[in-house]
Amino acid sequence: MASIPCTFQIPFTSKPVNSLPSLPKLSSKFLGSQKTLSWSRPSRIGPSNSSRTQCWFKFGKNGVDAEGAGIYGSQGRDDFDRDDVEQYFNYMGMLAVEGSYDKMEALLNQNIHPVDILLMLAASEGDKPKIEELLRAGAKYDVKDADGRTALERAVNEEIKDFILGFSVQKA
Repeated sequence: MASIPCTFQIPFTSKPVNSLPSLPKLSSKFLGSQKTLSWSRPSRIGPSNSSRTQCWFKFGKNGVDAEGAGIYGSQGRDDFDRDDVEQYFNYMGMLAVEGSYDKMEALLNQNIHPVDILLMLAASEGDKPKIEELLRAGAKYDVKDADGRTALERAVNEEIKDFILGFSVQKA
């Protein structure tokens, strides 16, 4: 089991409410709201008086499993949308190279599913981890763009073509 230890120390004093020192704001959503802490009666549940508590968080089915936790690789075909295409286009620096979103918009306007567009883009960049993620999600490598090119034909080299075909054969 994967664990992330965390410690909470909550100081309680017996001073009247109006003489309490100001307590810090919690800025992390993980720790609580962004409002200032205020005095409250100590609860019978959990530690009090500066006790320490250790927390363990279990991710996925059996510990650290990003796919099982829904973080990576657990998406299905319909979990990808136009925003994912734009984010990938920006992340891979395609906007800087292309100078505009024209190439991306042209693909999106062709009635091609976003996951298949992402596969075309990832193949043209040689991005193996992304290709694997997309093929697991159900992307189709034989979908053609307006020029009649598939993800295989857009692949940056033979190694990427073999990777796509090999992964597809394994999956089947």
